[in-house]
Amino acid sequence: MAASAATRAGTGPGPEDPEIGAGSGSESEADSESGSEAEPKGGAGRAVRSVRSVRAGVVAALLGVALLAALTAAVSLGSVDIPVGEVWSVVGRRLTGGAAEPGSRDLIVWQLRAPRALLAAVVGAGLGLVGAAVQALVRNPLADPYLLGISSGASLGAVAAVVLGTGAGSAIGFGASGAAFAGALAAFALVWTMARRGGGFSPLRLVLAGVGIGQFLSGFTSYLVLQAGDEQQTRGVLFWLMGSLSGAQWSQLAIPAGAVALGLLVLQARARALNALLMGDETAAGLGVDVVRLRRELFVVTSLLTGVLVAVSGAIGFVGLLVPHACRLVVGGDHRRLLPVSALAGAVLLVMVDTVARTALDTQEVPIGVVTALIGAPALLYLLDRRLER
Repeated sequence: MAASAATRAGTGPGPEDPEIGAGSGSESEADSESGSEAEPKGGAGRAVRSVRSVRAGVVAALLGVALLAALTAAVSLGSVDIPVGEVWSVVGRRLTGGAAEPGSRDLIVWQLRAPRALLAAVVGAGLGLVGAAVQALVRNPLADPYLLGISSGASLGAVAAVVLGTGAGSAIGFGASGAAFAGALAAFALVWTMARRGGGFSPLRLVLAGVGIGQFLSGFTSYLVLQAGDEQQTRGVLFWLMGSLSGAQWSQLAIPAGAVALGLLVLQARARALNALLMGDETAAGLGVDVVRLRRELFVVTSLLTGVLVAVSGAIGFVGLLVPHACRLVVGGDHRRLLPVSALAGAVLLVMVDTVARTALDTQEVPIGVVTALIGAPALLYLLDRRLER
């Protein structure tokens, strides 16, 4: 019965191996565009999966090398360029418990640039994970927390915590992270409810609801910022809202790193269920997936990750959309491969973007959201144009 349902939906895998589902109707076009085509059956299917697994391993290894190079460049480049050899000398000495050498370069490498580069990698990895999970949840390869209003809800919660004093005067902290999680969860639930009105489901309606609710929440966030009594705090929050990792410290890495690691473990454990969900609710249920429970788990995980990431970096758009989309074109749509590769690719991308934002201008730092918008908006328009042509 499950196998026949999968066949009617136009998918290759049977119930014992629900790897990739192309869905039906409009979803099939989106999935084929994003590289999650159906696989052949039998020996040919196993061969295809083996090739894709090897390719995913090679891609992951290359991304790991690229991440190490990007982190090194991020610590080395700045208003004061530091040779790569000296960077690794300082890092090695600190990691082995050696004493800090006198001078400003040791301080710059270890206290200023290293925690910021690592925080950029953690945030980028989290955005890649959240984007892949959200796109599976809504069966739309052009969805991400920013477009669906989740980031706006998280921003509202974090700003409310900071402005009202529960965030300990900072956009980074337990109070702000908890408030951002609550805001992200509430925004996601509201968007989903609006998209499901009338009993049907339309990816276009979901995106439109996300954009509308996101704009409303952004307006309310701006109002809260204007109510802040401290002018310096107002300027800092406005800059943070556009995406910023300035002022990152070692103590601020634990919460987002732990959240991203936990999110990766949870999502990776649900990878097969995410693959089945792409085929549609009925087919996924026929394959033994508790769709209602899975969606609840995804709501919580994606909202928690989005809230924590927004609390430490502000709302950074387009990373969660473009990274999983590009990774599907390379490693396919199987979430067992897609999730870790998206995390690595997101980390590499955001470390590079943050380095550009920090070094592009001599006099001031450019918000990260400005750089990602300049890259992501044209890419999104291109993808939309391709879908319209189809």
